Amino acid sequence: MTTLQVIQAGIVPYAEALAWQRELAEDRIAGRLTHDVLLLLEHPPVVTLGRNSHAAHLLQPAGIEVFEVERGGDVTFHGPGQLVGYPILDLHAYKQDLHWYLRTLEQALIDALGILAIPAERNPGLTGVWTRGRKIASIGIHVKQWVTWHGFALNVTTDLTHFDRIIPCGIPGVVMTSVERERGAGSREQLWEESVGAVLTGFERVFGASIIPSAERAARPVVAEPGLQPTE
Repeated sequence: MTTLQVIQAGIVPYAEALAWQRELAEDRIAGRLTHDVLLLLEHPPVVTLGRNSHAAHLLQPAGIEVFEVERGGDVTFHGPGQLVGYPILDLHAYKQDLHWYLRTLEQALIDALGILAIPAERNPGLTGVWTRGRKIASIGIHVKQWVTWHGFALNVTTDLTHFDRIIPCGIPGVVMTSVERERGAGSREQLWEESVGAVLTGFERVFGASIIPSAERAARPVVAEPGLQPTE
């Protein structure tokens, strides 16, 4: 059984989180980090463009940071109330198959939403998780030497109007939703705590990992390297 350290990092600026992920991934590749890590955090409002993004899918770039990154997928939004997960996993310990990894991430979130009493499913031919025809979670990954970074974004109490800035994941007509909108009950703090717990249970189920919670933030870069600056 593999060990997965979970770090709940609070609100972290996107550039800082990206530098942190890259550092952890390089440490995992080099063997300096001997266990897998799952970063759970929130970002201030930001738009990210994946390798397959199209400029036309960013409808309102004014007034928000925009980052071009190495993950797969198109354009997405991150912001407060969205549970962002960055798994730094060495797939040598699981399965060296990107399709398997994507489907397993989806299943972890499907299981988590089931715990939250929200019926969830895949949308054939598309990556991510849907409920009742609406998209509730996005996934975009990068893998180097079978070590993963980037990951998933689950809308918990997200202000969904932010998605009006983009064509989410480049899917015309997609309707975004959240745990809060689908559940319609409980305080935001309660929904957040329940969602985190459900996601961790989902990860335990599908990856078979032994989860070790971290009481403190791990050391992380505080200044982004030059390649992490937002686009103009």
